[in-house]
Amino acid sequence: MRYVEFRDLIHEELRCNPTGRTWTELKDRLRLPYERPCPTWVGRLEQEIGLVRTKRSGAGLLWRIP
Repeated sequence: MRYVEFRDLIHEELRCNPTGRTWTELKDRLRLPYERPCPTWVGRLEQEIGLVRTKRSGAGLLWRIP
């Protein structure tokens, strides 16, 4: 999977779910082949699509697009 495909999948999923999703939810729902997200790609998502990751109660970060 190339970065552009990854970006587009994440963007569409988060755009359709404004409350956000965790990485595990994204990975399972989109059938992503990665155990963990690439930090470089996450940085690009923050710049390109406005990705925001916030701590939520319990474990994990919530990924969303404000």
